[in-house]
Amino acid sequence: MLRVIGVGDNVCDKYRHLGLMFPGGQALNVTVYCRMKGCDAAYLGVFGTDAVAEHVMRTLTRLQVDFSHSRQVEGENGYAVIDLVDGDRVFVTSNRGGVLREHPIQLNEGDLEYLAGFDLIHTSNNSYIDSQLPVMASLGRFVSYDFSGAWRDRERTQGICRWVDCGFLSCSGLIQEEVQEQLSEIVRLGCGIAVATMGSDGAMVWDGESFYQARAKPVEVIDTLGAGDSFAAGFLMAYLTEIVQKKLLKGSGAYREKMEQVLAAASELSAKTCGRPGAFGFETQLA
Repeated sequence: MLRVIGVGDNVCDKYRHLGLMFPGGQALNVTVYCRMKGCDAAYLGVFGTDAVAEHVMRTLTRLQVDFSHSRQVEGENGYAVIDLVDGDRVFVTSNRGGVLREHPIQLNEGDLEYLAGFDLIHTSNNSYIDSQLPVMASLGRFVSYDFSGAWRDRERTQGICRWVDCGFLSCSGLIQEEVQEQLSEIVRLGCGIAVATMGSDGAMVWDGESFYQARAKPVEVIDTLGAGDSFAAGFLMAYLTEIVQKKLLKGSGAYREKMEQVLAAASELSAKTCGRPGAFGFETQLA
């Protein structure tokens, strides 16, 4: 069984038009999606002491996601206020991570020993964790990082890529040639493999030798929140179990066939996410 841990951000997405809030956050979402697909999943982050934090922790407990190495700090948990317009999320405001921004994670020896027990460590650009990437990489585990749109910050990206095995980029609105250029640059800077999500245009992968592309699965869109995170989770689970752990040679026929299957699995999970409100459900009344 694949062991996965998300390190970094957690929030509640407050849907003011529904009067509901849903647990979320890039690092937490990937953890939960992996757990829902049967992985042994855990989360390490920072919680506040308000109703938002309590709801996120209660949800993780229900899902049997271990968060015993997380911190809890007096103050406001991360949140974002969201409206929906024609099924697409519109961010109104946020507190930029709340207590996580004020008290970023500093990994100690106990944390590192704990992290070393996982196959996959996933984090993100909103996790205030960049300074900890070198020690995470030193564990020899597969490290993935969601740049979202922050790949446009070239100086920051350059400092991240050499510590990351797989990078995810949000590239909606770019033409294919622009996406290929950005993926190539991420790998040139040190990432082992780079993955771009392109909204309704699907996704693209560059592994340093070849590009692979997948169309978006047709779906009646209710809410796109979490679509990128679920794609990342689906990709990582399939890529690690079907390609990395089986040590398939890059460019071989078996590798190419499996990469197509990996992208199909990721697209399928992402499409399912778009068919419901919130990243993965577990809503409660707005606090």
